[in-house]
Amino acid sequence: MRFIDECEIRVEAGDGGNGCVAFRRERYIPFGGPAGGDGGRGGDVVFVADSGLGTLQDLTHQRVLRAESGAHGEGKDCYGRSGRDLVVRVPVGTVVYDRDTREKLCELLEPNARAVVARGGRGGRGNKHFATPVDRAPRRAEPGEPGEKRELYLELKVMADVGLLGFPNVGKSTFVSAVSRARPKIADYPFTTLEPHLGVVTLGDPRRGDGRSFVVADVPGLIPGASEGHGLGIRFLRHLERTRVLVHLVTLADEPGRSPIDDYHVIRSELAAFSKELAALPELVALTKADLPHVRAAYPEVKRAFDELGLHLYLVSAVTHEGLEPLLNAVADRLADTARPAPAREARKSAS
Repeated sequence: MRFIDECEIRVEAGDGGNGCVAFRRERYIPFGGPAGGDGGRGGDVVFVADSGLGTLQDLTHQRVLRAESGAHGEGKDCYGRSGRDLVVRVPVGTVVYDRDTREKLCELLEPNARAVVARGGRGGRGNKHFATPVDRAPRRAEPGEPGEKRELYLELKVMADVGLLGFPNVGKSTFVSAVSRARPKIADYPFTTLEPHLGVVTLGDPRRGDGRSFVVADVPGLIPGASEGHGLGIRFLRHLERTRVLVHLVTLADEPGRSPIDDYHVIRSELAAFSKELAALPELVALTKADLPHVRAAYPEVKRAFDELGLHLYLVSAVTHEGLEPLLNAVADRLADTARPAPAREARKSAS
């Protein structure tokens, strides 16, 4: 299944049913009063967060989502049946915008969270509601109200505690596969990762009560100008916005003129250009590929450069697992000190 993290779709709530004009007609009751029933209410379009979904691909094949309209009222005081709501399941982390105004309508950040994105029309009243002492046989009724119709833009942001940052080929995918059961594609060329990958890291033993776990997101590598649309990173920077801690992975590159400290500053500048809130998240920095002799030899000098910035530089190898435990414990400690932000307008009663 392809990873789709944005799509546009039209939603149409059901129209309300029309009220009925009718009169009581029974034997021996020649002047029966009005007996027109009300129309039924139109169905809503409701989005529900489903933890079993990880992409918006299913919605790309449905250009219009339409709820059922209410039935019309009938004689003998019979009310029309209300239209059924259309329940649409979307991945956890979906943000819904009005496509025309770009107003954020709702965010679905928890499993089973619900949001009404288009409300059904009210049913019209039958003629019995219009009877008065002057007009005891009204011949008018209300039409049903039309349901809401919206053009929506959906955006998916993955739900993770920790976001991995770094240039292409610094070892982010290898790192995720080493610390979790995730199995992203790994190869020695730029942009191996074409979509975010999530891995669950478990520390300690939950059976003894000292277990800790968190979710790590591996996103495509960033390059200079990513915040302006260069490379692939701009498509996935938003997936880091819900993380609480950032882990910068750097290493020695074969390209002339590059160094770990320079790569770090480039990534920092791209984060600041994309989002000040994202750039302000707590961070840790690690030098990867410690199993390579030239990387290990350069570590003391690279560490001094990061010490001058007030940052501790971890030395890790995803191949030999060297240094992973201290880094992961530091990440878990930092997460414990960082509260998860409260979701904003997680599931509104109505998107109107």
